[in-house]
Amino acid sequence: MTTLKPLLARNRSWALQKCQHDPDYFEKWVDGQRPHSLWIGCSDSRVPAEVLTGSQPGELFVHRNIANMLDPADDNVMSVLQYALHYLEVERVVLCGHYGCGGVQAALSLPTLPLAQESSALARRIGQLRHTLHHEIAQIADDCCVAASPGASASTGAERSRRMLDALVEANVRAQFARLLESEPVQTVLASGRPLSLHGCVYDLASGHLTTLVEHLSPQEHAP
Repeated sequence: MTTLKPLLARNRSWALQKCQHDPDYFEKWVDGQRPHSLWIGCSDSRVPAEVLTGSQPGELFVHRNIANMLDPADDNVMSVLQYALHYLEVERVVLCGHYGCGGVQAALSLPTLPLAQESSALARRIGQLRHTLHHEIAQIADDCCVAASPGASASTGAERSRRMLDALVEANVRAQFARLLESEPVQTVLASGRPLSLHGCVYDLASGHLTTLVEHLSPQEHAP
């Protein structure tokens, strides 16, 4: 696909279908947005936030990057977080990773990759992720040594590798969630008493299901 024509054609078809179902569909979004949630997710093309949550335009304020990272030194993600919390006043922040994440896999395998010899933005990003997960990666290396046996089948090894990568994906969600919770924009809102809930989730490509791994609920949500 080297031309934009197929995407433009699909855009026109989509817009026509929306207008046929609801003539005022697009007019609803012209005057502004009031999203209820900020979504911080991975850039992976298989994990589109609006699609997998069944959301309409105006519901989600979305930021996506490789491996759903929240780096306090990254003005991109931090400006999105600040804008969503202080100007849009979203009620919920969802930080979502996914099984089979290429960024997490690259962090695990970085020493053996040509990327490790680069000084590119991608290399720095993956290196930072590997540093964040270094304890978990060391544990995986130890587990691999213990689990390895001469008689193990290829399928057994592949399944073990998949489980270990899944565990690392979940560890990354928890690590990035901790940074989210500790961030200045979030702490400011929590200190103000304004309702805000935070959710760390993982998406399963095989089932299409979201699962909550960790969350911080506002006092209002804890109330009976």
